[in-house]
Amino acid sequence: MDRTIHFSNNKDLQTIVGKYDQNLKLIEKELDVRIVQHDLGLKVSGDRLQVDKACELFDYLKGIIDSGSEVKTRDISYALKLAKPDEGLDFKKLAKEKIDVSVRGALVTPKTKGQINYVDAIKKHDIVFGIGPAGTGKTYLAMAMAVNALKKGLVRRIILTRPAIEAGESLGFLPGDMVEKVLPYLRPLYDALYDMMEADKVEELTEQGIIEVAPLAFMRGRTLNDAFVVLDEAQNSTSFQMKMFLTRLGFDSKTVITGDITQSDLPKGTTNGLSDAERILKNIEGICFVHLTGEDVVRHELVHQIIKAYADDSKA
Repeated sequence: MDRTIHFSNNKDLQTIVGKYDQNLKLIEKELDVRIVQHDLGLKVSGDRLQVDKACELFDYLKGIIDSGSEVKTRDISYALKLAKPDEGLDFKKLAKEKIDVSVRGALVTPKTKGQINYVDAIKKHDIVFGIGPAGTGKTYLAMAMAVNALKKGLVRRIILTRPAIEAGESLGFLPGDMVEKVLPYLRPLYDALYDMMEADKVEELTEQGIIEVAPLAFMRGRTLNDAFVVLDEAQNSTSFQMKMFLTRLGFDSKTVITGDITQSDLPKGTTNGLSDAERILKNIEGICFVHLTGEDVVRHELVHQIIKAYADDSKA
């Protein structure tokens, strides 16, 4: 069977084809089809089912371009992986999963089944726990959802927080006032925020109090209404801190708690608040726990292998 996909201009066509036709070669290999460039179109040949699937993929990629974003080879790889039969997804479903936050010319999109479940949970629940290893997008996707909610007027402010754990050195020995002392612990949140928005916009909203980045200890005694709140590195909170934080939730607010239970910096023998919260709250309706795994890592392929090696060693 043959089908032809047409493009409005040569630039869009070449973006999808990729340098040295690398994107086409990847699609041909994964979907077992043959693709030939023809004028302002691509002719796809092969089994009817696979040809239809390839054409759906091209429609999905055209949608990314139409939204003003770039198409990268890794985006195609993730899409092909998600559309495999055992994942239960298709390209039409993926097209609906984009988060309306542009990061350096590319829309934020969940790239694994676990990430899609995580984003869906954030949409549907007021309190979501994202638990998993580094590189699974726990914090990044939560931040994107927070910025998206602010842009759409669903909340009036964003509050980002994380515990300030003294890793081998007392905060008292660091220079500056208290805010300057804890700033290094909050830097990763600022880095992600600057990815989502222009720096001057972040500074303007911060000055207005619409965006707040603060250590977890600063949350005590507050009620967080009409806000999207993200608690990062929650495995470094104590059980007392976690209870304090969770009881800050006010009306019309949403809270996402992220962390990696295997990476706690608390003193040995101290129960971390993340583990304790799952044990205590797992049966409460309205609270959702999403577990991401090494399969959801979207960093360098070696990161996936490193996480798997350490997991295998722990089991041994």
